[in-house]
Amino acid sequence: MAPPAVLSIAGSDSGGGAGIQADLKAFARCGVHGMTAIAALTAQNTVGVTGVHAVPPEFIVEQVKTINEDIQIAAVKIGMLGTAATVRAVRTALELLDPATPVVIDPVMVSESGSVLLDDEARQAIVEELLPLATVITPNLPEARVLAGGEGDTAAWARGGDPSRDVEDLARALHALGPEAVVITGGHREEVVDVYFDGVHFHSLTGERHPDGAAHGSGCTHSSALAAHLALGFPPLEAARHARAIASEAVKHGLRDLGRGAGPVDALNIAVRGLTARQPGATTPSNPPQRT
Repeated sequence: MAPPAVLSIAGSDSGGGAGIQADLKAFARCGVHGMTAIAALTAQNTVGVTGVHAVPPEFIVEQVKTINEDIQIAAVKIGMLGTAATVRAVRTALELLDPATPVVIDPVMVSESGSVLLDDEARQAIVEELLPLATVITPNLPEARVLAGGEGDTAAWARGGDPSRDVEDLARALHALGPEAVVITGGHREEVVDVYFDGVHFHSLTGERHPDGAAHGSGCTHSSALAAHLALGFPPLEAARHARAIASEAVKHGLRDLGRGAGPVDALNIAVRGLTARQPGATTPSNPPQRT
């Protein structure tokens, strides 16, 4: 039997640390087939983002439409969108799918390096157009404040936001915007606890902090792992628990020495796999076959 197929609608990170690239690694880690509809291209490395190019809205819809005509989409993860036109295109694309398809939204606003990736018009469009369609949304604490209409705009968050609003109040405010469940991730809090709220019950999903790891792409990895587990048949709370553990492990194994800035997470533990492959007696071929 083919594994479940999960679609990521998000931006591409040319440095390979976050975005579509991180999503595909997380999907592989979870044992699902990853598919992509690229919503934006970024010129990006570990130090920063030097350029963003939005994909034409009609081509975003075309990517999703073409996939859906051939492959059953078991879940959707939505990441960086950038502009209001892109948000509206994603809304149109989602209307092509089975209404029962789980949708996970990671409202990416600012990169790990501090670059703003979502303008304020797009933020409002996400609130109005996409959050009511979401099965689970996975903002971090600053993103939750912005989405809930807290002090400051997206650019203000990049400079530092108001930490005063209680996380449970934020979860209630976000749930009122329409998603079935809210996970406010704990990476920006003193205590590393994800807060899950389904409109009735709160659950605290605890984990370790890994100060010696690397976190670029951790939010993408978390939301993709959550979408993957929904596709695998887990209920949202259990999917969130698995996603929390996988994202934490990816940070722990993060490639902090790759590049000069914030190193990327390593969902597949490729550093250890690569070291093993280079050791004497490894099974990798020393004389690969020549192309003919």
